[in-house]
Amino acid sequence: MTEIDILLPFGLPPQELAGDLLKELDTPALALLASRTKSGDGNHQDIEFQRALPHELWMARQFGMEDGLRKNGSAPIAWALMAAMRITPRPGAWFVLQPVHIHIARDHLVLTDPRQLELSDEESRTLFDVAAPLFAEAGKQLLYGDASTWFVEAEDWRGLVTSSPDAASGHNIDIWMPKGERERDWRKVQNDVQMHWFDHAVNEAREARRLKPVNSVWLWGGPAHCTSDRTRHYDMAFNLSGSMQAFRGLVPGYAEAADGTTLLSSAAGRNMLLLDDLLEPALANDWARWLANMQHLEDTWFTPLLHALKSGKIDRLSLITTHDSRISRFTATRLSLRKFWVKPSLASLCP
Repeated sequence: MTEIDILLPFGLPPQELAGDLLKELDTPALALLASRTKSGDGNHQDIEFQRALPHELWMARQFGMEDGLRKNGSAPIAWALMAAMRITPRPGAWFVLQPVHIHIARDHLVLTDPRQLELSDEESRTLFDVAAPLFAEAGKQLLYGDASTWFVEAEDWRGLVTSSPDAASGHNIDIWMPKGERERDWRKVQNDVQMHWFDHAVNEAREARRLKPVNSVWLWGGPAHCTSDRTRHYDMAFNLSGSMQAFRGLVPGYAEAADGTTLLSSAAGRNMLLLDDLLEPALANDWARWLANMQHLEDTWFTPLLHALKSGKIDRLSLITTHDSRISRFTATRLSLRKFWVKPSLASLCP
């Protein structure tokens, strides 16, 4: 049997824009998959305030990290992410540390989506070399992962409750900052880094090119250590990218798929497909780009997957889609597609 769970972050448009956005879409395959679901499916779940977005909560549940997320706020992905990057650290309480831009709003500070930084490896390594001694002075080891992802070992920060940068992006950072007994220690190191980076040559050069300066660091993603022995929920996962690549270290098989061909040729068993094309434009409130990316997903994924379901190559296809406070699941089978009396519609995507 071939089953595919498709995770589509921000496939649900915001309530105030849903009607106008959905009218602009020409996505008959998605409309059919979302409307002709099996009996009892098509459910919606509203999410109360969390330090992670609904799609991150779903991933944490799938990969055995829900307990760590409840305790620490954000999913404890540091160890898995290091494994995916072929980094073998010493034992300890490891967190993800990301260089970020925080801007001043009218009366508060706001975290900018780290993807918007366009930080080069050379810039990141230079800033890392400035930050590492500051963390060392505080008794913390800093490791370099890639331009946007570093790691810090901090046993005495184990109790800090942190927030994922995607959940905090675009918001007043006060309620999203690390909280706990050692939060003052964290803020001292963060402030030291901010001061040393304030007029650094890297930032001066970036501002001259009209790029956002890198003026702070964001701590999250630790410290619980999960192993793949607890998380073999899928036979294969496809198209993981961005911070979500951490979870590929927990999946026995992993493949990047540019289109549906790779997936459908190797999808026996239970599989997961992450389509995160809508995440960045939604966080940036760029709804023109959101529409364009949704149209691309229709052509590249939803249409071939619908054909595969109709032809029997796939037995069950579940679409798990979200916005910032809701998660919805729509499951279609070859049998449910025969509900000819149900008109294809995107109405079920309305929050």
